[in-house]
Amino acid sequence: MAETRQWRLASRPSGEPTRENFELVTVARPTPGDGEVLVRTLYQSVDPYMRGRMRDADSYAEPWDVGEPMRAGVVGEVIESNDDGFESGDVVTGELPWAEHAVADGEELRRVDPDRGPISTALGVLGMPGVTAYFGMTDVAEPKPGDTVVVSAAAGAVGSVAGQLARLSGARVVGTAGSDEKIDWLTDELGFDAAINYRTTDDLPGAVAEACPDGVDVYFDNVGGPITDAVWPLLNVRSRVAVCGQIALYNATEIPTGPRKLAKLIESRARVEGLLVRDYEDRRSEALERLSTFIADDELRYRQHAVEGFENAPDAFMGLFEGENVGKQLVQVADRND
Repeated sequence: MAETRQWRLASRPSGEPTRENFELVTVARPTPGDGEVLVRTLYQSVDPYMRGRMRDADSYAEPWDVGEPMRAGVVGEVIESNDDGFESGDVVTGELPWAEHAVADGEELRRVDPDRGPISTALGVLGMPGVTAYFGMTDVAEPKPGDTVVVSAAAGAVGSVAGQLARLSGARVVGTAGSDEKIDWLTDELGFDAAINYRTTDDLPGAVAEACPDGVDVYFDNVGGPITDAVWPLLNVRSRVAVCGQIALYNATEIPTGPRKLAKLIESRARVEGLLVRDYEDRRSEALERLSTFIADDELRYRQHAVEGFENAPDAFMGLFEGENVGKQLVQVADRND
């Protein structure tokens, strides 16, 4: 009997996840039924939003059940297909279990075009993070030439693309990140006009104010918490705030209550809008076409880091909350069969 391994949610974490919250099990390799496809995982994504799926609470993403496999974006190779749209050897992407092999309905999968870039980018700059950044900037934040744009978690998979798209629109771009390596990448390679290491500055509000002497026209928020507190007083009249993530709060056992911020919206008449990439699924091809063109023209750069070994997937996930990743964090599970 052919076997495979999968990661299951062993228990719900309180605060930051630990290894005890994950269980690696060996199971029979699944067999595809009618209209289904057997996929061998090559790359698995880990993303901050998954932390919300580990708790039993209402969220925009359905929580995982304890004892069941967790799910993630996957790039994989078709091993066996009972769907006329796919054949053995195809490279596909979709949301699948954290597993070395998984079965999916053919309608849940999309082909990966290797001509657009390395297949792993279908989980990063040419996948959910890149598409999120694209629509977050073009449709929600709407930067204009001369605007000042602040991006939190600017060296992450979403923030790094969002900031570059703002720069391409003619805006002045300021990023925040948590290491000097990330700051150098933002300013030296990605073209950010300024970047702030929030871990080392003694006065975060003062540092943000110094970097934004004319105030803030767009805030692309991936973090929340003290960084948002520092940006908020600087919002200009008719500014736009795109709320993409709140990683500073994902491990909180209680949501902190800080200074009341809504009064600033009366003065600034700012627009604050949440962002979910699934609302743009029918326009996904538009984003991928634009992003791949920017990459081909060397106007958009990216980084990704692949942790090798399926057994290391929980460590790769937990590293997100320590700020270890520059760009997109992945798990490389297997090599593609040639």
